[in-house]
Amino acid sequence: MIKKINPYTFAIPLIILICLWITSNFNWEENRSGRIIQTDGTGYYAYLPAIFIYQDLNFGFFDEVVQKGYHQNNKYDYRSHHESFIINKYYVGTSIALLPFFLLAHIITLISGYPADGYSYFYMVMISIAAIFYLAVGLIFIRKILLSLNGATEKMVSLILLVIVFGTNMFYYVVEEPSMSHIYSFFFITLFIWQGKLYFDQPTWKNIILISFIYALIILIRPVNGLIIILLPFIAGDLNKLVNGVKAFFRNYLWLITALVVFSIIILIQPVIYKIQTGDFLVYSYGEEGFNFLSPNFTDFLFSYRKGLFVYTPVIFVSLAGGFYVFRQNTQRFYFLGGFLIILIYVLSSWWQWYYGGSYSQRVMIEYYALPSILLGYFLFNVKSSNLKRIYIAILTLLLLINIIQSEQYRIAHIHWSEMNKEKYWKVFLRLDKLIERENPLNGEDL
Repeated sequence: MIKKINPYTFAIPLIILICLWITSNFNWEENRSGRIIQTDGTGYYAYLPAIFIYQDLNFGFFDEVVQKGYHQNNKYDYRSHHESFIINKYYVGTSIALLPFFLLAHIITLISGYPADGYSYFYMVMISIAAIFYLAVGLIFIRKILLSLNGATEKMVSLILLVIVFGTNMFYYVVEEPSMSHIYSFFFITLFIWQGKLYFDQPTWKNIILISFIYALIILIRPVNGLIIILLPFIAGDLNKLVNGVKAFFRNYLWLITALVVFSIIILIQPVIYKIQTGDFLVYSYGEEGFNFLSPNFTDFLFSYRKGLFVYTPVIFVSLAGGFYVFRQNTQRFYFLGGFLIILIYVLSSWWQWYYGGSYSQRVMIEYYALPSILLGYFLFNVKSSNLKRIYIAILTLLLLINIIQSEQYRIAHIHWSEMNKEKYWKVFLRLDKLIERENPLNGEDL
């Protein structure tokens, strides 16, 4: 008997094919491939050529790469200073995530005869493929998480996956800026949530080791994302599971010691690099940049026309409706999640540049998009009114289409990378016509 195939199980392959098709058309032509690595991503990636090609962790090869002029965004100077030493401003975790793809690119480059300098054609294309790979695996684990919720169906899960990719700024950062750290953080944080769920359902030595490994990588990519540890009570589901899981961890000394060893081995990669670079294990590479915890920009972070999360990624706001069903089913879980989100946004909005420079929407929230996915699931799996569900789906579909248009507007600089306001936003709202192109040069300054 032939098993009937559920067409909704093909949502993830469809998403990946669309992303591959778009990014290959935009970026894989040889004369355009250099744009794949941009701004901050230049620093995140630089550890790989520094270690495997130039053997130069003080990044003296930077000037040589700039002179080759693959693309103007490769010229972004990611170098910082610690006393008299030159270091990379950014952390090594993204390079670790990219390592298998870099090595494959290096082999292909050597065979093909392209310059094996870390920045020629195949290195760039493999960064693009890496981002799509991590997106795919991250979505696989979101699907697992969603299917574990009461009332889940493949149809609704597929809808949520489409919305969370194409209805948010995740789509832009996978297709246009794959060298940025966010899609890699997204994967590891999503995996942390899934692995944490497995642990609290049934505490095992294997699960605790994997969690330690994943958590260390999360911190190596972006240290502030270590805040995800605060989400453990939500991941556990209730206080009883949380307490039982914590007791099991501390009761088994072998678990505790092994977890600490695994975590330490991974997390020490960055201090060892600093030691090689400067002679010091502890270095703050961001200079005078830091957090202003006494003056967070909480409201601007969420609602401003400059870069507000809910303005440019309104799907996230709409997902909050799922909180009603979280509260009805598990009050403790509701407060755990709410508390985490408040702390997270407080910390992220306290960064000295709360709008995070050149970016589309609040890019630092991409790593946590498993959470709005879960909230969308709680709503769509539990709402009883068919009419209300249809209206909600229609809203999600509309917001998905708006996000695709606005992503393109940002790509062609109709939405300015940093200096948007109310007047500029509504002047270009959903417009892709030639009139805007004439009014707005590519730097976006004259909107």
